[in-house]
Amino acid sequence: MRDLVIHVKNEPGALAHVTAAISDAGVNLSAATCIGGGEVADLHVLVKHVEATRRVLEPRGVTVAEEREVVVVDAEDHPGVLADLARKVADAGVNLNLVYVATGTRLVFGADDIPALEAALGVEAGGRLPA
Repeated sequence: MRDLVIHVKNEPGALAHVTAAISDAGVNLSAATCIGGGEVADLHVLVKHVEATRRVLEPRGVTVAEEREVVVVDAEDHPGVLADLARKVADAGVNLNLVYVATGTRLVFGADDIPALEAALGVEAGGRLPA
């Protein structure tokens, strides 16, 4: 999965405009978070189908500003889970630069060193926990 950053005007309806365009293309949003309180906010969306997302947004005047690989980890929903995972990452010397919650109690982690992040979290390449 890929984390896409879309710069959106911080105004009523902006989120609806972008997410409706994505869903109209049949692309499922696995997660979304919006950051920023100024005139422009950064909307992070987690998708499997990057090119389909880009194709539907560009004709509507919306561009993907950034695209990056992230690690998505299935997590239990109870106190301390994020703290435990964050400690593993810190102990491995990996600096996180993105964290948010996805659907189905999954956590999304971003770092400059994805292989080290995967190793720290004990996940296989592509962000899946081993069975």
